[in-house]
Amino acid sequence: MAAGSPAPAQSSHSGVSAQRGSTCSAEQVESIAANVPSHSGSCYGDAVVDIVALSPAVQNAEVSSRPTDEEIIAQENAIRASEAEKLGFVGDIEPLVALEKEYEAGSEVFVRKIRSLESSYRSMRRTRGDGNCFFRSFIFAYMEVLVATNDLAERNRVVTCLRQWRPKLMETGFQELVFEDALEVLIDQLNSLGTAEPLTVRQLEDNLRDASLSPMIVMMLRMLDSAEIQRRGDFFYPFILGMSDEATTVEQFCRRYVEPMGEESDHVHIVALTDALQVPIRVVYLDRTAMPGEGGSSAVATYDFTPAGCAGTPPRVHLLYRPGHYDVLYPALPAPPSVPAAST
Repeated sequence: MAAGSPAPAQSSHSGVSAQRGSTCSAEQVESIAANVPSHSGSCYGDAVVDIVALSPAVQNAEVSSRPTDEEIIAQENAIRASEAEKLGFVGDIEPLVALEKEYEAGSEVFVRKIRSLESSYRSMRRTRGDGNCFFRSFIFAYMEVLVATNDLAERNRVVTCLRQWRPKLMETGFQELVFEDALEVLIDQLNSLGTAEPLTVRQLEDNLRDASLSPMIVMMLRMLDSAEIQRRGDFFYPFILGMSDEATTVEQFCRRYVEPMGEESDHVHIVALTDALQVPIRVVYLDRTAMPGEGGSSAVATYDFTPAGCAGTPPRVHLLYRPGHYDVLYPALPAPPSVPAAST
């Protein structure tokens, strides 16, 4: 399932707002998703051969020499996996100019949009593009803020929330034996804040880069996501129908597109996770689409995912979305207040 744009679902959830409060409709979801470039199919370059003009023998040879769709998909997956392995699960902090350089030779629209971001964001942190990037970006960014601010009240709140999910997960059909270790690992990470030797950002980086620990935490978040969607199936089902050409149930959707590791995330996943943990997030959407009004092709779309219980709470997590991938964004520090010059 191709990753769609981060756009809202709206019902008991307070809604997903764009540009500080305006509600995003289902039509906007479809409009944004329509602008995500498709990576399916194959490209054989600019040269075009008119097979009709060739002899049957040459035609057959030409056709037989072409790779099958299965071979093309396998090759694309191998390339994608190879590129993903070059980056750890979580990268280092980089200035936004590093991202800008990636597009200097290709897309002027991307370059202009990245430059426009620099007034609001100072840097970014990449995550591996392995289909788990949303969940990994979310939990790293959330915990990094807790570490930086030593916000023990928020730590206590989310730990209580996670413990309350234990019976809910079992009610949804998850066996405690399957999730109990992963749940305790996540809670232990959070509880390490505020101790005699509190968790540091460096330790958090090491933990989320660990080949055993990082996937376990992502797996736990996927189970929470699935349980939230299934518990509120009536709310999510209309959006699930719009994401698949196949007839499916909420449970089938979760088994196929939410729980498996490596499956990309859509707006349904985002709404479910923010609601499950009551953590508001902001997603900055970077693509080639020109926004209406001032700014045009240099303006970026911004979507806030705010649970009903968090109305008025600023986003705790900021993510950058490029078609098919999420990274962490760091807001620019506010300018210090001006100090009047001393009179002489």
